[in-house]
Amino acid sequence: MQTLRNECRAVWSARSLVWVLTLREVAARHAGTAVGILWPYLQPLLTVAAYYLVFDVVFSMRLGNGAPTHAVGTFLVVGALPWMAFCDAVSRGMNSLIEAGGMLQKNPLPPVLFTTRAVLASGVIFGPLLLLVALVYTPLHGFRVAMLAMGPLLVLQLLLSLLIGYLLAILAAALRDTVQIVGFLLSVGIYLTPILFPLTMFPENWRWVLWLNPMTALVIGYQQVLLLGAWPPLSVWVAGSVWLLVVAAALSVVVKRSRDQLVDWL
Repeated sequence: MQTLRNECRAVWSARSLVWVLTLREVAARHAGTAVGILWPYLQPLLTVAAYYLVFDVVFSMRLGNGAPTHAVGTFLVVGALPWMAFCDAVSRGMNSLIEAGGMLQKNPLPPVLFTTRAVLASGVIFGPLLLLVALVYTPLHGFRVAMLAMGPLLVLQLLLSLLIGYLLAILAAALRDTVQIVGFLLSVGIYLTPILFPLTMFPENWRWVLWLNPMTALVIGYQQVLLLGAWPPLSVWVAGSVWLLVVAAALSVVVKRSRDQLVDWL
C-alpha cells in the first residue's frame, strides 16, 4: 500500500490547489445557465421529488410486510439519491484523466489531483442534498442518536467513490472501452441494489448477488438511519470496509504498474 500512501500524500500536499480546482469544477457545471449555482442541486432534488409525487401522492403505492416503510416513494428517495451521487462521482472520476490529458502532458502534476477534483465536486453537490433529505426524514422517527451515523456513511461513500473513480480513470486511459462498459453497469446497477425494492423482497438464495454491488451496504445503512432511526447493522460496516480494502489494493497495483505509461496513454 506504499504506492497508495504516496498518492494520498500528493493530494494532501496540493490540497489548496485541489480545492480551487474543485470549486472551478462545480462552477463549470452551471456555467451559462440562468439559474446559476442552484441548477446542479435542483436536478437531483426534482428527480427525487418526482418519485415522491408519483408513487406516494398520485398512486399511493405501498410496500408489503418487512419493508422499512410502506410508502414506495419515501422508500425510493432514500436509496435513489445516494445512488445518483455514486454514479455521478464514479462517472466523472472515470473520465477525469481523459479530460485532463492535455494538461497532464504539459504539466508534471500528479494525475490523482484531477480525479480527486471530480469526485469532490460531486460531493460538494450531493453531500448537502443528502443531509437535507436526512433533515426532512427526521419527523418519521424523531432525532435519535442513530442520525449521527450519517456522517460515517457519507465519508465511506466519498472514499469508496474516490478509489473506484481513480481506478477506473486509469483503466479508461489504457482502454477506452472501460467507459462504455462501466456506463452500462451503472445503468443496470440500480436493479442490483435494494433501492427499488427492500432486501427482504429479493430471493434469499440470490441475495449474495446484491452484495457484489458496492452501494448495497451503504443503501441499507441509509435506510436504517433515515427510515427507522436505527444504527446500521454490523454487516453494513463490514461490507463497506471490505470493499474499501479490495478497491484500495487493486488501485495500488494499477497505479504502480501504470505510472510510467499513463501520460502516454492519454
